[in-house]
Amino acid sequence: MDELSSLAEMADGEDAKFQSELQSSLDNLQKEIAGFELQSLLSSEDDAKSALLTIHSGAGGTEACDWAAMLLRMYIRWVESRGYKYQMMDLLPGEEAGVKSAIVEVEGEYAYGYLKAESGVHRLVRISPFDSNQRRHTSFASVFVYPEIEDDVEVEIKPDDLKIDTYRASGAGGQHVNKVSSAVRITHIPTGIVVQCQNERSQHKNKESAVKILRARLYQLKKDEEEKKLEKIESEKKKIEWGSQIRSYVFHPYNLVKDHRTGTETSNTQAVMDGDLDPFINAFLIGKKAKNGGKKD
Repeated sequence: MDELSSLAEMADGEDAKFQSELQSSLDNLQKEIAGFELQSLLSSEDDAKSALLTIHSGAGGTEACDWAAMLLRMYIRWVESRGYKYQMMDLLPGEEAGVKSAIVEVEGEYAYGYLKAESGVHRLVRISPFDSNQRRHTSFASVFVYPEIEDDVEVEIKPDDLKIDTYRASGAGGQHVNKVSSAVRITHIPTGIVVQCQNERSQHKNKESAVKILRARLYQLKKDEEEKKLEKIESEKKKIEWGSQIRSYVFHPYNLVKDHRTGTETSNTQAVMDGDLDPFINAFLIGKKAKNGGKKD
């Protein structure tokens, strides 16, 4: 990088096109170095894996469902900006607007390592588009991220431990979706974990997706137990309401997005909602590393 900087100084007064190309090379190199430095923070055994991102609307009714849909769009924009692939594994629409819950599979190296920074309650303050009196409303939604588990990782799922229900999918999809019981809900009886999928028209595909999600959740549970961190993890899963948020997004009476764990904030709320999450993710990872004294998670 020093050589590029020297060349940039030597290029002063030379051909403008040459200067522009040199500066572009320098900027790209700086981005690559920043990326390597950040990746060095991702040392947990699961960090390099793909991820399952879940979003649930919380307190606030239709407002919260709309907020969950906004978060879903925000994360998809972030995923696209990083060149990751994604697949909607389950989407439960809200009764009037937005979504009640969504599960997105994010495929890409270190997807889990980055996205784990987003786990927690997200709070929105804005003038409600659903309120004719134009009053200010507060809405909540929760985000939780699981590492995607490969088939060769041993997670025992006994058929006798599963209760499998089929039902008619709701929301968009046409008459076929509504008339055929293609949606699948699986309850893991020993742990009480419930997963469901209704995004595909095929009952078989929905069952495959549901089992995939269940495997990821059981793996996470097993990992928590083995590392004796289950109580700590559960204590961090706060209720989806006032006072438990990790990040606040304020659209009125001013513009501000603030992460309450790191203090990172910006007034450019539109950029954040368009997927500019890296400053928040980076600050979280740096803070977590410092808190752990450089040890692995």
